[in-house]
Amino acid sequence: MRENLAMNTARPLRHAPDLVERFGALVVEALIDEVTLAPKPGLVDIRSRGAHHDLDWKLMCVSALALQPTFIEMARAGVEAEPMLALRERIGAIGRDGEARMLDATGGVNTHRGAIWALGLLVTAAAREPLDLAPQAVAARAGSIARVQDRHAPAITGNKGEQACLDYNVGGARGQAQAGFPHVVDVALPELVRSRSRGDSETAARLNALLAVIATLDDTCVLARGGPKALAEMQRGARRVLELGGAAALAGRRELKALDRRLVELHVSPGGAADLLAAALFLDRLRGEANHPSNA
Repeated sequence: MRENLAMNTARPLRHAPDLVERFGALVVEALIDEVTLAPKPGLVDIRSRGAHHDLDWKLMCVSALALQPTFIEMARAGVEAEPMLALRERIGAIGRDGEARMLDATGGVNTHRGAIWALGLLVTAAAREPLDLAPQAVAARAGSIARVQDRHAPAITGNKGEQACLDYNVGGARGQAQAGFPHVVDVALPELVRSRSRGDSETAARLNALLAVIATLDDTCVLARGGPKALAEMQRGARRVLELGGAAALAGRRELKALDRRLVELHVSPGGAADLLAAALFLDRLRGEANHPSNA
């Protein structure tokens, strides 16, 4: 499965006639890379269900692949460059259809609702101006789209994350997007670059990027399940891992495993941070392909 996705993303960006299909494949590859990454604290990965009883790695991969047409449709909407309001409402409708597609594929389990929102905005923004794929630029365009009001969106969805925003006065996924994804461009991606620069493995670099987000994000997935105390304990634990050298250091790995055990005990999972890591991996892939010699 991973090999097939890699083959789909091997051709130059600027000259590919199937740009929207390629962008959709890049999103799915980022989602699969995120869920495969291990060991993640409290989250589903290739070795563990984390703090979940209804999710596992296989189901998450099934969901990601089922959503590829959704992300392709969103990218196509971006390429067609409709006026901003029409674009926002078009991708909103595509996203709601994507949620239905996800739930059909997973038997009613919410696997990627947050990712549809975050990655959907980013893939639309990328396709809107495919010659400017710098992460900050793509995230800023995504923020501009997110700030437009979708007149057809339900006023109240009943989602747990939405309720957590109301209960604890935090911005949640909507606030993160409308601000231009600061935890992606100012936290996750810089940590990814720092870790790679000092020689960490790619797995360790990605884990460190995730931990940097966990340490600072008011994750509504955690707030909804465990409240502010669980969130504060998780953030302290993530900071401690990074202080001990991160996932590449022996002491850091031990602390990471301890944090994972504790989050499972608390039955909390930083799903918001996981979505933002997937967003960072998507933007990182875009940056890498845009800088490929064949795209110069």
